[in-house]
Amino acid sequence: FMWKWQTQVFPSQDPLDRADFNAVEYINTLFPTEQSLANIDEVVNKIRLKIRRLDDNIRTVVRGQTNVGQDGRQVKEITRDIKQLDHAKRHLTTSITTLNHLHMLAGGVDSLEAMTRRRQYGEVANLLQGVVNVLEHFNKYMGIPQIRQLSERVKAAQNELGQQILADFEEAFPSQGTKRPGGPSNVLRDACLVANVLDPRIKQEIIKKFIKQHLSEYLVLFQENQDVAWLDKIDRRYAWIKRQLVDYEEKYGRMFPPEWCMTERIAVEFCHVTRAELAKIMRTRAKEIEVKLLLFAIQRTTNFEGLLAKRFSGCTLADGTVKKPEVPPPSTNPFLEDETGTETDEIVIEKSDMDKPKKPKVPDNPFHGIVSKCFEPHLYVYIESQDKNLGELIDRFVADFKAQGPPKPNVDEGGAVLPSCADLFVYYKKCMVQCSQLSTGEPMIALTTIFQKYLREYAWKILSGNLPKTTSSSGGLTITSLLKEKEGSEVAKFTLEELCLICSILSTAEYCLATTQQLEEKLKEKVDASLVERINLTGEMDTFSIVISNSIQLLVQDLDAACDPALTAMSKMQWQNVEHVGDQSPYVTSVILHIKQNVPIIRDNLASTRKYFTQFCIKFANSFIPKFINHLFKCKPISMVGAEQLLLDTHSLKMVLLDLPSIGSQVVRKAPASYTKIVVKGMTRAEMILKVVMAPHEPPVVFVDNYIKLLADCSNDTFQKILDMKGLKRSEQSSMLDLFRQRLPAPPSGVENTGSLSLSAPTPEQESSRIRKLEKLIKKRL
Repeated sequence: FMWKWQTQVFPSQDPLDRADFNAVEYINTLFPTEQSLANIDEVVNKIRLKIRRLDDNIRTVVRGQTNVGQDGRQVKEITRDIKQLDHAKRHLTTSITTLNHLHMLAGGVDSLEAMTRRRQYGEVANLLQGVVNVLEHFNKYMGIPQIRQLSERVKAAQNELGQQILADFEEAFPSQGTKRPGGPSNVLRDACLVANVLDPRIKQEIIKKFIKQHLSEYLVLFQENQDVAWLDKIDRRYAWIKRQLVDYEEKYGRMFPPEWCMTERIAVEFCHVTRAELAKIMRTRAKEIEVKLLLFAIQRTTNFEGLLAKRFSGCTLADGTVKKPEVPPPSTNPFLEDETGTETDEIVIEKSDMDKPKKPKVPDNPFHGIVSKCFEPHLYVYIESQDKNLGELIDRFVADFKAQGPPKPNVDEGGAVLPSCADLFVYYKKCMVQCSQLSTGEPMIALTTIFQKYLREYAWKILSGNLPKTTSSSGGLTITSLLKEKEGSEVAKFTLEELCLICSILSTAEYCLATTQQLEEKLKEKVDASLVERINLTGEMDTFSIVISNSIQLLVQDLDAACDPALTAMSKMQWQNVEHVGDQSPYVTSVILHIKQNVPIIRDNLASTRKYFTQFCIKFANSFIPKFINHLFKCKPISMVGAEQLLLDTHSLKMVLLDLPSIGSQVVRKAPASYTKIVVKGMTRAEMILKVVMAPHEPPVVFVDNYIKLLADCSNDTFQKILDMKGLKRSEQSSMLDLFRQRLPAPPSGVENTGSLSLSAPTPEQESSRIRKLEKLIKKRL
């Protein structure tokens, strides 16, 4: 049986058995002409019968080979034969599939042409997509004349459909004249479905013509020479489009497929036309634009843009020129409040706003600027208006301050920030919100320049300009002149009101400094990314820092000058005639009195800005202590008892200075370490000076070496002053100075230090022990 079967199958002249089988050539052999396609069903049935026979033969061979064990060579031959049969089957299957597609294509093209002539767009929409899909299977067979001919017929049908549909829409919605009454016909609705399958340009042309016809009335009603075209009647433009959109939805809403988003497209095209028309009329009548009219038009326009955002998604904007704005990063800025209100909203900025949690960012409006962009070239009117308004605001602040006088002392709640400061930044935010709603480009930079100008004016006119430069009882003398008062004269001090005013101005400057930094951050958020580097308010922040520094310096100078007469009295006392050590000297009591009078007032009025009160304490210590040491050098000559009295006085002053930050306060706080370090270092030097003065000058070497170790001062001048305080004669001083120069920079090792003072500055524990011993000595002598 196997031999007989093989002789029938191999060798074979059937083209289906050939390894290089070509389906196209085979089909062309079966159907040499288009008329021969009429027998396609008969040919397909014969091929299917042949496939079934091949399947039977394959099955028989496999079963036979399973039952009869053949050697390896026979199996190989049979496997080869089976592969050839598989090739034949696959070729037959491909041929049948291709023939089916060809049959569908040929019939579909005929139907498509017939339906197009009858305007059966509903049926065409479904059929056309199927024909196009089938035609894709023949892309590699376009070299066959029959296939190429069918493809050209499909293209011709598509072109005819496109022109026919455009003509139908032109008839229904002519470019000239009025719209045809009534709603859309089913024919046009189906035609839109066909347009979805045709060249995209057909759909775009339909949309373009329909929108143009729908807005033709708008261009007539609001043309430039009409009264309603001007900015004062801008509301009528937006009312018209709202009516048109409602009319469209009622009459034509179902004519176009939903994915065409025709309602949004009409609104977007209206916006583009409106922006161009407004820009043109504003160029023509630019001199008639004043700020109230401009802001009115801007407000109505941005409100309309906000309405569009609520109604539409903005999906059609990718086809236009307006892009969705980028979302800036979130901010903890205290300016970040509800900015979606109208331009007339009052926005209050409280100092505590810095601690409030940030509000979520309102989503950006994709339609923002789609119309209002046309106002940007005219924003100079707004900027000039804000320049004028801010100038008037600063002048009003100056006048109000003169009329109302300085703020009343407010020691219970701390120094009050001047209310004008909050008013200024409220106005700043209002301007910033208005401008950013209109433009985030160059106008924001121009507005920033105006902000900078009036921040500086506020700093100098309201803050620095109102710092007290004279005292109420000195007849117009300045602080500098107070330092030159005659000895023993009564020093004029700032009044309580003046001290509170200085603290209030300092607190206001601090608030302005912090808020200006936040303003800079907010401006950078608002402005275009390419312009961020041009926003810089560092110079204005430096100006407020200068006001703060000047205020602290005035407070320091006032207290410093109040202590001057006492220090002068100290330097004029006859210290060589002091016979016994008593309580602290009157000049110490006077210094302590002035400190107790001034410091609590300053501390209470700077309660809200503790760091600047610490700066005041540090600056006063850095000013008073060197001055005290200079006056100490003027106390000459000094006896041993006089030096002991001065040492006691110095200790008293040291204790008062260490307690200065919390002096007179019910709540005792530990003084800042930075301040304590300055006091300890400075006053310890004063004590070391007196200890050197108290030390015997014999033997000279011991005295000189101890001086160098205790004071670590290599200055001849300082050493000369010490000798003057001891009352040494000039001849003694000369030899002592020579010895001092020889002993520099350090004394030799092994020098006998018997009887010398301690060789280094004492530790706090040693200092306390020494003071207790000194106090016992004073009591004993008394």
